[in-house]
Amino acid sequence: MTRTNLISGLVFICLCVGGCVSNKSTGLDGSAYLFTSFRDADQKSLRFLYSYDGYHWTNVPGTFLAANIGASKQFRDPSLVRGPDGTFHLVWTAGWHGEQGFGCASSPDLIHWSPQQFVPVMTNEPTTVNVWAPEIFYEDGQFIIVWASTIPGRFPDKLEKHDNNHRLYFTTTRDFKSFTPAKLFLDPGFSVIDPFVLKDGGRYVLVCKDNSRTNLNLRVAFGTTPLGPWKNVAEPFTQKFTEGPAALKVGDDWLVYFDAYRQKIYGAMKTRDFKTFTDVTSEVSFPAGHKHGTPIKVPREILDGLLTADKK
Repeated sequence: MTRTNLISGLVFICLCVGGCVSNKSTGLDGSAYLFTSFRDADQKSLRFLYSYDGYHWTNVPGTFLAANIGASKQFRDPSLVRGPDGTFHLVWTAGWHGEQGFGCASSPDLIHWSPQQFVPVMTNEPTTVNVWAPEIFYEDGQFIIVWASTIPGRFPDKLEKHDNNHRLYFTTTRDFKSFTPAKLFLDPGFSVIDPFVLKDGGRYVLVCKDNSRTNLNLRVAFGTTPLGPWKNVAEPFTQKFTEGPAALKVGDDWLVYFDAYRQKIYGAMKTRDFKTFTDVTSEVSFPAGHKHGTPIKVPREILDGLLTADKK
């Protein structure tokens, strides 16, 4: 082989390898990742981040839903899932205190939204202080929505304030018109908020925040159904002052994202078994101001539609 042919061959190989790497890293397999988001500065609007690798996230310009339900018309903690018919369903925290329900809306493309509805899930418990961070999960024809509420006096306060002692509750729906009565989802013996349910093989994993004054960090529990019972609540796997967990399967790994709110950064832990965790915070990047949301994988045309939509 001549020197010229050798160089040409090496260039060809490099171009091919580069092209393959580019295809993988830019999501040209026909999909992308989206992360729902909001900003503390306004707490009124739905925002999105996007990524092609699950590690590096970029703002989708603009906002895509402005909250208009509930007494305070607040918008926090947006959680998103796509149903089997392709429709996206969104739930969110509609008020910091005083609200006894959550916000809900649906969309075929994340741009055009149904009328918003307020779902009053805790009115049967009139002393309920709040409904925080509803998280939506789909399984076998029904949507499961889990959130945190304080019912003063229902559980021993220990070190918690009487109006800040949370447990997890849930409701289910098949049509977003009728919802089952709220029931207790988890009482781990301490104040708990920010639930996130995922399916890992044949089991289910609940990631949540231990909101007790001594911990304020993340734990996991395991179940054989998405409604529990939740067993083997593990020791915390993040440092103190972390919350808002959400998990995404990237390759063979699960990335568990979290808000390190005292540091004002978003971090991540990597795991394959939810028993051992590797801190990969130094490997992930998020836009400044991103707050508690849910990551999902979507067809590339959904992201393209968001990127080219008329901005609000």
